[in-house]
Amino acid sequence: MSAADRESFTRWASHRQLALFRTALLVSGDHHRAEDLVQEALTQVALRWSRLADGHPEAYARQVIVRRNISWWRKHRREVVADVPEHGLTTTGAERGADRRMALDAALARLTARQRAVIVLRFYEDLPERETAETLGVSTGTVKSQTHLALRRLREGSPHLAEMLEDLR
Repeated sequence: MSAADRESFTRWASHRQLALFRTALLVSGDHHRAEDLVQEALTQVALRWSRLADGHPEAYARQVIVRRNISWWRKHRREVVADVPEHGLTTTGAERGADRRMALDAALARLTARQRAVIVLRFYEDLPERETAETLGVSTGTVKSQTHLALRRLREGSPHLAEMLEDLR
């Protein structure tokens, strides 16, 4: 890597690292794994920087994060389900926000790795179905069906979350 490439990659990585970490954390649900996923993504982008610099390095980095997380999940096949109280949630502004966040994190944890990735990419990253499909390496139809299944699972498994989010309107 030339000095100019190294400098432009370092500038890009410094600017985008936090956004990539947020995506990795939402996709994986684990702080340490999210850090590892971002490090792997940045390493892969750095190795291909000369080809990616003029294109879409962030899209490639997201793809690495999502695919590596799905691979990790497939190897470990463990389901992490957090207990969230359904009654007695606090009502002050800051506490209500924290309750919503905890409920959302727990609801996302109940999804499969692919469903979680679809929800994060479609609704958090605001990617269209086509880009989500490219990132995941699946068809647009798969994105649509996984979105449908994930939303249904969220509605059925976390009805209290819908009530909490209703307060935001």
